[in-house]
Amino acid sequence: MRSCYACGRTATGSDAGQRCDCGEPLWFDTDPGDFEWPDRDGVWAFADLLPVERPPSGLAAVAGATPLVRTPGLDVDGARVHVKLEGTNPTGSFKDRGSAVGVAAAVARGVDTVGTVSHGNMAASMAAHAAGADLDCVVLVPADISASRLRRIAAYGPRIVRVDGDYGRLYYDALDLGPRAGVEFVNSDSPLRVAGQKTTTLELLRAFAAGEASGDGTGGDGTLAPPAAPDAVVMPVSSGGHASAAWKAVREATAAGLLDDPPRLYFAQASACAPVARAFERGEDAVTRLDADEVGETVAYSIANADPPSGTRALTATRATGGAVVAVDDDAIRDAQCDLAGAGLRVEPASATPLAALRTLRASGAVDAGEHVALVATGVGYGGDATTVDAETVTRAELAGALGVE
Repeated sequence: MRSCYACGRTATGSDAGQRCDCGEPLWFDTDPGDFEWPDRDGVWAFADLLPVERPPSGLAAVAGATPLVRTPGLDVDGARVHVKLEGTNPTGSFKDRGSAVGVAAAVARGVDTVGTVSHGNMAASMAAHAAGADLDCVVLVPADISASRLRRIAAYGPRIVRVDGDYGRLYYDALDLGPRAGVEFVNSDSPLRVAGQKTTTLELLRAFAAGEASGDGTGGDGTLAPPAAPDAVVMPVSSGGHASAAWKAVREATAAGLLDDPPRLYFAQASACAPVARAFERGEDAVTRLDADEVGETVAYSIANADPPSGTRALTATRATGGAVVAVDDDAIRDAQCDLAGAGLRVEPASATPLAALRTLRASGAVDAGEHVALVATGVGYGGDATTVDAETVTRAELAGALGVE
C-alpha cells in the first residue's frame, strides 16, 4: 500500500501512482511489526521492509552493504564523524539502492522497459541495473548535458533522449507519458526508489545498534564507545527523495522499537541552488521553485535542483526530527572534499556538502562536542572515459512522439 505523509491518503494496486491528489509524493506504507535488525547489511537484508523480493541474480541483487568509516581526522571541534561510503555501490552512488528495488519490481511484474529522468548518477545506475536484468532502459536528459556525463550513462547501453526545454518539468512529463509509452519510470522520489534508498539509513542505524560503528576505544567508563544510534545524520538534499527515505527509515525503526533516541536529520545544499534551505530559513511550510535568476553555478551540480519534487517532504522530515537544512558555498564544499580525500575518501563535490554543513552546524551550536554524527557520502568522485555516445535530441513537445505515445 502507498500512502501520503501529508494528508494520509492511501492507494493500492498497480495504478496507485507516484503522487497524491494533494500534490505531495507517495511512499510505501510498511508495517515494521516485529522487525529486528538483521545480522548483515545490503539492500535485501531489509527485505521485510521492502515492497518486493530480492531478485535471484543480476546487479540488483547485490546493491548496498557499504562501509561506515570512523574518521577521527575529520572530527569537527569535538563532534565525532562517521562517514557512510555510498560510493562503494556497484555504479558508485546510493542511487543503486533505489534502482535495485525499481528493477526488481519491474522484473516481478513482467515490465520490459524502465526509465528515469537524470543527467548523472541515477541515469547511470538505472541503465546499469536494467542491463543486468536484461531490460530495456530509457533515460531522459537535458539537451545541454556535458559529454563526460553522457559517456558515463551511455556505457550501459540505454536509449538516451536529450530533451530541449524546461528540464525541471521532465519529471512530470515522465510520470504522464510513462504509462502510455510502456515505460516504468523510477524517478528521484518514486515510491520504489525511496523504499530502496531508505536502506542507506537502515544500514548505518544497524551498525550503531550492533556496536559496529567504531569508536575511539572502549575506556573503562565506556565514554569512548559509540552510542546505540548516531546523534545526527547529515546528507545532501536535491530532489528530496533520499532525505525522505532517511526519514522513512527512522520512522520504521522507531515504530519497531529499535530506536530509543532517533537521530536528528540534517540536510545540506549548495548555496547557489538551495530551495529547501531557503524554505527552512524562512520558516515556510512548503518548498517553492527557484526562479532562473535565483540559481547559480556550483561544483555540486548533481544536487542543484531548483524545483525538488520531494522538497516539502524533506523539509517536514528535518523539522520532525529536530534537524535543519544548511546551505554551503563552493569554497566550503571544495575544502571539505579536499579534507575527505586527505582521510583517504574520494567523493564527488555533492558528497562533501555534509562535512561542510557539519562545520556550520558545530559552529552554531546545533551539534555539540562529543556527539556522534554520520555523514552520508552519496557518491564517489569519478573521472572521464572514452565511451562513444549514441543519443537523439527532441523538444519537450516532441517527446511524446519519440516515446511512441500518440
